[in-house]
Amino acid sequence: MAEHNILGNKGEDAATDFLTKKGYKIKARNWRFGKLEIDIIAETKNFIVFVEVKSRSKTYFEQPFQAVTKKKQKFIIKAANAYIENFEIDLEARFDIISIVKEKGILKINHIEDAFYPLI
Repeated sequence: MAEHNILGNKGEDAATDFLTKKGYKIKARNWRFGKLEIDIIAETKNFIVFVEVKSRSKTYFEQPFQAVTKKKQKFIIKAANAYIENFEIDLEARFDIISIVKEKGILKINHIEDAFYPLI
């Protein structure tokens, strides 16, 4: 497995642990709708939260969260709508990004709540 895939998997594991420790209930990981994927789907309070996880070992050019472009947001929103419809979810949707940077062997986590909105 390529090094960036290993970091991505470790990042998603760390993000899941992070959310669980904050009291989120993990509903799904790597949920697919056709070719679209949502990294983590969780519940907290009165929200269903769709989380995109971005991990990087270097931040020379951009922070990980900056890789979640408008196009990527549209894909996440489309998949989220399918999840809500398929599972008849009656909670307000929220879109978060968890940005992870590996520095000196340590994963640093930045959780951005309400990172973007479904009205694009």
